[in-house]
Amino acid sequence: MQLVPLVSPANLSECVAMTFSIQDIRFHVLPMRTRFPFRYGIASMIGIPHLFVTADLVVDGKPAQGLASEGLAPKWFTKNPESSLELDWAEMIAVIQNAARIAENIALKPVGYFAWWQDLYAEQGRWAKLRSQPPLLANLGVSLMERAVLDGLCKAAGQPLHRVLKTDALGIDLGAVHEELRGVQVKDVLSPEPLARVAVRHTIGLGDPLRAEDSPGLNDGLPETLADSIRAYGLRYFKIKVTGQIEVDIPRLHQIAEVLEAGCPQGFHATLDGNEQFTDLASFREFYDILAADPALASLFKSLLLIEQPLHRDHALKDDVAAAIAGWKDGPGMIMDESDGSLTDLPRALELGYNGTSHKSCKGIVKGIVNAALLKVRAPQMARPPILSGEDLANTGPVSLLQDLAMMALLGITHVERNGHHYFRGLSVYSPEFQEAALKAHPGFYRRHELGFPTLDVQEGLIDLTSVNSAPFGSAIPIDAEQFTALKPWIMSGGMAALQ
Repeated sequence: MQLVPLVSPANLSECVAMTFSIQDIRFHVLPMRTRFPFRYGIASMIGIPHLFVTADLVVDGKPAQGLASEGLAPKWFTKNPESSLELDWAEMIAVIQNAARIAENIALKPVGYFAWWQDLYAEQGRWAKLRSQPPLLANLGVSLMERAVLDGLCKAAGQPLHRVLKTDALGIDLGAVHEELRGVQVKDVLSPEPLARVAVRHTIGLGDPLRAEDSPGLNDGLPETLADSIRAYGLRYFKIKVTGQIEVDIPRLHQIAEVLEAGCPQGFHATLDGNEQFTDLASFREFYDILAADPALASLFKSLLLIEQPLHRDHALKDDVAAAIAGWKDGPGMIMDESDGSLTDLPRALELGYNGTSHKSCKGIVKGIVNAALLKVRAPQMARPPILSGEDLANTGPVSLLQDLAMMALLGITHVERNGHHYFRGLSVYSPEFQEAALKAHPGFYRRHELGFPTLDVQEGLIDLTSVNSAPFGSAIPIDAEQFTALKPWIMSGGMAALQ
């Protein structure tokens, strides 16, 4: 893809800030179905609407266009067991549409990126509070807007993300978010150069097939079981989901440990996802101790890197958590995930004794940089090394996955939860012409499957990010979202109901 920069590379390093206005924001949908059901927490996903957000901009007086996308996975942002999937999707779309309205109003006249983001974040937060929408969901809308605009700015500059972020072009002031970050520059937080490769951390869902006898028999050319995936991709990092019920988890963990030991004779690394299954840390500690004492799980617990969000978000940041964490001297490193919904949540979590949090694109780009900066500043005072993990299991191309990995590479996150290539069949849902364009734009990242469609090229458990790091904001694939169904007609035609 040939880029014609509106700002020359030389001038980019000198400019104080790029300015832009937003002419229009449009939404299109591509319905996607999983290869087999993915069970996580209280939900089992079989299909999702993949939403594309197109932002028409004027950058420093010249037209530009940015793109972002997100698969709208139900039951993660709210985890309300009583609501229907259709209601969950309707809430997500309402939140995103409101963020678009605010984003456009703030940028009617030229504005700098950081000032625009500050106002967008604040106004979306006020709107969400009035409607009792949780910050995690509200900030999905903020994140999509900031990604779409950032993509347009990178394209306008004709520069990849890491070069844009290491200048003053976006005007990001970390000290304006947290006073203790005064004087810290974005370039001080990011890796000197983006990582050239990252390891895939394969999620083992609550119902995922483990061995050949569990196979759903898809015969679609891709690995179906955990054992197959290890052989095909050379996986060495894994994320294991648990239900919090000993009688359910122990037999399944025994099987998982056997598959990992057999498939990874040189060793493996694992994280454990608590899925918000507990209301107090004492209960989780009892659960953890029972698992850790099981001889059949010794290899798994020897390899354990961290525990992710064992406490329900209603309890995870309460005062009593501090004493419970402090009293667990030999406990594992523990991070937030769902509880990290606003800019104030990580400071609160660190005060309570958590080791860190997860980075996800759906939580926001600026927020991810702020969190990374906070962990870096707090590290000398922490009893254990800080943790910024890379999560977002079902991210898919051609936009969301690549933008997310571009940020992971810049934040220096060496292993990332990544399962989009496992639950979805590569880029086979797109047109043949589009598939060819993806293969041409990202050799080494995508490969042509033996059956013809592009699929993620995972070699020895690693993804090559060379083409991602050289693209404006991750993706160099020319995409016109107008080829997909506009959001309103999709809703009116019953698209939500058709996915259930």
